[in-house]
Amino acid sequence: MRFFLTFFWTLLLINMTSYVVNSMTGGHYDFASASILSVIATLVIFLIAKVIPIETAAEPEHH
Repeated sequence: MRFFLTFFWTLLLINMTSYVVNSMTGGHYDFASASILSVIATLVIFLIAKVIPIETAAEPEHH
């Protein structure tokens, strides 16, 4: 489920950003290229999450 939700939000945010940037620069919005960029960004997010180690909180010492 987390894979789907990550892809869903990445798809929405990158398509929105692509639309806004292309509107501001006078370009044309292309759903296909923005969606391909979303897939790439999702893969990069998952790779970064795999590389970063998960540290657990240290338990306090009891005296």
